[in-house]
Amino acid sequence: MKVLKFGGTSVGSSKNISNVISILENYGKNDAVICVVSAVGGITDKLLLAGKQAQDKDRAFLDTFEGIKERHFNIIKELNPSNNDSILSYVEENLEALKSLLEGIYLINELSPKTSDKLVSFGELLSSFIIAETMKNRGLSADRKNSQELVITNSNFTKAEVDYSITNQNIRDYFKSAKQNITILPGFISKSRIGEITTLGRGGSDFTAAIVAAALHVEQLEIWTDVSGMFTTNPKLVKQAYPIDKISYQEAMELSHFGAKVLYPPTVQPVLSLDIPIHIKNTLEPDAVGTVISNEYIKSSSPVKGISNISNIALLTLEGTGMVGIPGFSKRLFETLSQEKINVIMITQASSEHSICLGIDDKEAGNAKAAIDVAFENEIALGKIEPIIIETGLSIIALVGDNMKNHQGISGKMFSSLGRNNINIRAIAQGASEKNITAVIDEKDVKKALNTLHEQFFETKTKQLNVFITGVGNVGERLVEQIKQQKKYLKDNLKINLRVAGLSNSRTMIFDESGLDLKDWKTQLANGEKASLQGFFENTKALNLRNSIFVDVTANKDIADLYAQYLRESIAIVACNKIACSSDYNNYKELKRLSLKYNAPFLFETNVGAGLPVIDTLSNLIASGDKVNSIQAVLSGSLNYVFNNFNDSTKFYDVVKQAGAEGYTEPDPRIDLSGVDVARKILILARESGIEMNLEDIENTSFLSESGLKSDTVDDFYETLISDEAHYQSLYASAKANNCQLKYVAKFDNGKASVSLQEIPEGHPFYNLEGSDNIVMFYTERYPKQPMIIKGAGAGADVTASGLFADIIRLGND
Repeated sequence: MKVLKFGGTSVGSSKNISNVISILENYGKNDAVICVVSAVGGITDKLLLAGKQAQDKDRAFLDTFEGIKERHFNIIKELNPSNNDSILSYVEENLEALKSLLEGIYLINELSPKTSDKLVSFGELLSSFIIAETMKNRGLSADRKNSQELVITNSNFTKAEVDYSITNQNIRDYFKSAKQNITILPGFISKSRIGEITTLGRGGSDFTAAIVAAALHVEQLEIWTDVSGMFTTNPKLVKQAYPIDKISYQEAMELSHFGAKVLYPPTVQPVLSLDIPIHIKNTLEPDAVGTVISNEYIKSSSPVKGISNISNIALLTLEGTGMVGIPGFSKRLFETLSQEKINVIMITQASSEHSICLGIDDKEAGNAKAAIDVAFENEIALGKIEPIIIETGLSIIALVGDNMKNHQGISGKMFSSLGRNNINIRAIAQGASEKNITAVIDEKDVKKALNTLHEQFFETKTKQLNVFITGVGNVGERLVEQIKQQKKYLKDNLKINLRVAGLSNSRTMIFDESGLDLKDWKTQLANGEKASLQGFFENTKALNLRNSIFVDVTANKDIADLYAQYLRESIAIVACNKIACSSDYNNYKELKRLSLKYNAPFLFETNVGAGLPVIDTLSNLIASGDKVNSIQAVLSGSLNYVFNNFNDSTKFYDVVKQAGAEGYTEPDPRIDLSGVDVARKILILARESGIEMNLEDIENTSFLSESGLKSDTVDDFYETLISDEAHYQSLYASAKANNCQLKYVAKFDNGKASVSLQEIPEGHPFYNLEGSDNIVMFYTERYPKQPMIIKGAGAGADVTASGLFADIIRLGND
């Protein structure tokens, strides 16, 4: 004999009921089947609403009643297109009784617990009758037995206590003589010893099924619902969540206590005591494996079995020096809450006894505060304790697993992964059995927290990075294309799941928390919402995704001014924009401080040398205890390109224009040609070497003509390049006469820095520097005579994009 229970969603429509019937028909071929059913999905709530409306003298109860009637009639007609008269007649008769009951409530203006039980019992009575009669019409050996004739309780209405001696005997006697293959039982409903209609409270249909299964000592209880078992976490919030094949009773109860709604633990106590396994199955996917809950020891590769959460939590804190060493405070506190029928979900107490924190449903926070303040009125008046502190808008998250106690570092992994994602923990509790670790966090962080913890404990070491890129011009476009090209490689080989969640140019911006489809990102961006620097930040912050990275591919000061906001939200920054790191020294240090404080990496390798590992190499030298004595460098790929291609047979204007077309200069070439860009780079290297310095401290000897320096616009500047050709030719002629090459050189020595155009003689390491290459020579205490040299392409969209990409990957490997 098998016992199956189908919940409200499983019998919520004619289509779903047909699925249930098919499942029962298949089971009934080989064995006798008992099927416990809930009311049609949503009907219990409608019944309670109608009762409340009637009690409140609101004639809308009639409209609610008509909706209930129409719902049942439609299901009957869809299930039984013909031969439905007898079903409709019975249901209509019962609905008239329901209507009379509602009118009575309306007249006396009262809805007692006793009447409420009678009211909601109609749901299960109707659904069970409809299902049983439909099965008969389809030629199946089925019948309905009213559970009120089997399950006997006391008169504690809305949550009656079962008299097991009578109930168990009733169930055994009935099924000993039952002839039908399939028996349909309404769940949830019962009767008292004196014949009054009662109900079994929350999870009542599960309870009915458990009572029957225990009374008959069946091998297994099956609970059919709309999900394929208990999941590792909430699949609506975590796409990677998956069903748990096997789980212990204790683990299932812990997960259920902390929000997993598949099972209500108190209702399965009858089968728990008899070691009868519970199998959670999916009505909509009957072939899915589901979850088996039992007392059997289950060996698992992961000590954590699941992650659960409860939303809408209020945290109450009772604290004061007058509590320390004084017995009785906890007793009075819990008695006060008990008298108000307020359920305590979580408890934690400081070892100093200075404070006690309680987690409760936030709907009860007001009543709890009022009651506690009254109970401790005298102590509050004397200053021994503070008035109760209430924090709302919180949620509880919990790691659950029987084997957690045998594994070190679980809590460390939990809290460090949450901390890396700026998820603040308000309170922590851990049971003595070590089956769960519980934390209270802000409600807005729940989705991020569940995804973060699921990635940490259940996914195959794959780290998800969520990238938000602003500036998708020349370099930004190449970066997006590189990400698109390498996405599969990163996931397969580096275990990094890299998603672009936001894109922006100067006109439009787009976002997708699941990751943008990069196949047609340009079209999506063209149709995006109007771009806004602050709006891009607010959207990034609001999505609140784990491992978020803001990538700045601009030279925009206003964007650099927003870095602090991103870091304060624990959003990492990867930037080729040099403005922030070359801004006022105090701002540079503040960004570094915020990066450490909020555990938000701030990477800017491409500030110097594009894709060359200049800053990373310098950082490693400093971290290992070396000290920089001096730096000599050619740091502008654009200027190197210009002077490598300029000679007495070319025009300076044409070479600069070509450099811009090749992507070597900024849209405003004055940034490069004025030397400001190189000055920023040597400033950044000096600062990364540990020197306090500002941009104005750098000596910048410009090679531009006087009219070029004074030009107001880009167009005006280009005009000066034409008119002042002789000036630039004279620079080339001087270098040629001295058998030298023109290179724009940056120097740092003895705490001073300079940038200038220099004539480099043959034999010097800079002399043969080709194309747009950069070179940096570090003279340090360990490299005093032969410098450490880094050389390679220092400009261009592809190499700059690859440098940004490398920084992003570095974050994925942290």
